[in-house]
Amino acid sequence: MVSEFHQLSEKISRLAEMAQLLRRENAELRMELATRRSENDDLLRRIEEAYRRVEALLEKLPGAPGEPADASEEKQEAA
Repeated sequence: MVSEFHQLSEKISRLAEMAQLLRRENAELRMELATRRSENDDLLRRIEEAYRRVEALLEKLPGAPGEPADASEEKQEAA
């Protein structure tokens, strides 16, 4: 009977240690996830900014989308 209680006590101790380890690991993973989300947000902002800059450059090109086809021909004839 005492042996059974001792075994049960050991199992409970191991379970408590494992639970503590998992809590610590979860906390670390939450921190890492927050860091990755922040990095992802920064990268999305950079992509959006690059997209806007490319759009602005494309609009400056002759025959740019949104510019009437006649307008680019007039520019070439004027030159």
